[in-house]
Amino acid sequence: MRMVAVICFSTGVILNAALSKFQGKGASEHALFRELMDAFEPGDIMLADRYYASFFLISALLEKNVDIVFQQHAVRKTDFRKGRKLSSRDHISTWKKPKVIPDWMDDQQYHAFPDEICIRELKVGKKVIITTILSDKEAQKNELNDLYKQRWHVELDLRNIKTTLGMEMLSCKTPEMNVKEMWVYFLAYNLIRLVMAEAATSARIKPRQLSFKHTLQIWLMWSVQPATSYKKVAILLKMVAQIHVGNRAGRVEPRAVKRRPKPFPLLMKPRPEAQADILKNGHPKRLK
Repeated sequence: MRMVAVICFSTGVILNAALSKFQGKGASEHALFRELMDAFEPGDIMLADRYYASFFLISALLEKNVDIVFQQHAVRKTDFRKGRKLSSRDHISTWKKPKVIPDWMDDQQYHAFPDEICIRELKVGKKVIITTILSDKEAQKNELNDLYKQRWHVELDLRNIKTTLGMEMLSCKTPEMNVKEMWVYFLAYNLIRLVMAEAATSARIKPRQLSFKHTLQIWLMWSVQPATSYKKVAILLKMVAQIHVGNRAGRVEPRAVKRRPKPFPLLMKPRPEAQADILKNGHPKRLK
């Protein structure tokens, strides 16, 4: 299956999510994201990677008065000699509407989009960042670069949802029940984030400065004998706010597994059938 979620930058909570089959019509990330457009309000800023840097998606967000900060898509070449120059390697470019109508769009929808949009493009290091915040006084080059580095938080959030909470392996037997199970995980994740937000408010720090795993461990111990008195809840929030995380912006991690799997084949048949086969034919030879 495929999942796309909109996550709050300041608190880390899941605002909404869309789930679908992995392949086929309507199963792309852009198609799922179009179902989540209502999660944004006027004045919001969408922070995402280069995959979302498309003309139609940005135009739809501008229609809702939502700004964007993305990395430039790899197929789009940026020429800083053109457009209105703001500073060194920082200019405002005009993007033309693609002439080819996407498969998911009809003629009426296509003609409703503007013929062109203005996009600010700036280069910091080896990255080209694009944004709809056109004023260099409202958002300076280094500020936009610092903001884009914070996109790494979404990778940590996904790790917390899948690994820390244990959603990597679902236990239900049907697709419908697995979807329900995932929404229960999302609810549990948001409840932990709510505790972190309360603790951060009490400690006068930002929620992103607190550890999700530490909060989860404290809550699991606390929930054995929960207490609802104000004084004891204050102690819980104080314990959550004790451990702070470091500044993790700009981290780069390899997409690889360090630990090797055990040298056994995958169990590709029901366990009773495998057991009956062992009783009849014995154990298979060990893998080298």
